[in-house]
Amino acid sequence: QYPSYDKKRLEVAMKTETRMFFDYVLRENRPITDFLDGSYTFVNDALATHYGLEGEFGEGFQKVGLPDSARRKGLLGHASVLTASANGVETSPVVRGVWVLENILGTPPSPPPPDVPAIEPDTRGATTIREQLEKHRSNESCAGCHARIDPWGFGLEHYDPIGGFRENYTIYSGSGKIAKQALGRMVDGSSELPSGDYLKDEVDLITALVDRKELLPET
Repeated sequence: QYPSYDKKRLEVAMKTETRMFFDYVLRENRPITDFLDGSYTFVNDALATHYGLEGEFGEGFQKVGLPDSARRKGLLGHASVLTASANGVETSPVVRGVWVLENILGTPPSPPPPDVPAIEPDTRGATTIREQLEKHRSNESCAGCHARIDPWGFGLEHYDPIGGFRENYTIYSGSGKIAKQALGRMVDGSSELPSGDYLKDEVDLITALVDRKELLPET
């Protein structure tokens, strides 16, 4: 459903961006918080277009400052991370929440009970992932872990399965390799952390992670 991923060779560009970002932070001895809220990155034309950045960049990669309008900062704004923490069809706050807990905060959750079925993405738009998870959490064996995991993932719901920014979910219909697409419900990236902190969107998510930056070196 995302033809630009192959057509524009985005997979290669995504990996290059993250490798160059890591190299820069380490080589320039930048603060470790740049991994969380660095307002710069490295892009070529294809990746800049994917991010909605203006300018001519060519095939080579350039270091660029990220405007507030891009709504991206640090590693959690990298399409590589956002793609690796999705399933290729739709996003899941559970998968991305686990990624944050494991790779940013160094506090991996317990594995799920063996008898609980996975949540299948509803690409027809009848329900949102938030509604599906609310039903899922009615199972007592699931509720505790999801209360710890999901809030970190909901903050990244404004990014689609290949890291593009979105205000609405996409509804797929029809048949064929590439289905017809239409705008679905608006994305709700809000959540409440176990600490009681309210997150409105990915901006608040980054702030909450920076507040916990002492955990980052342990990952």
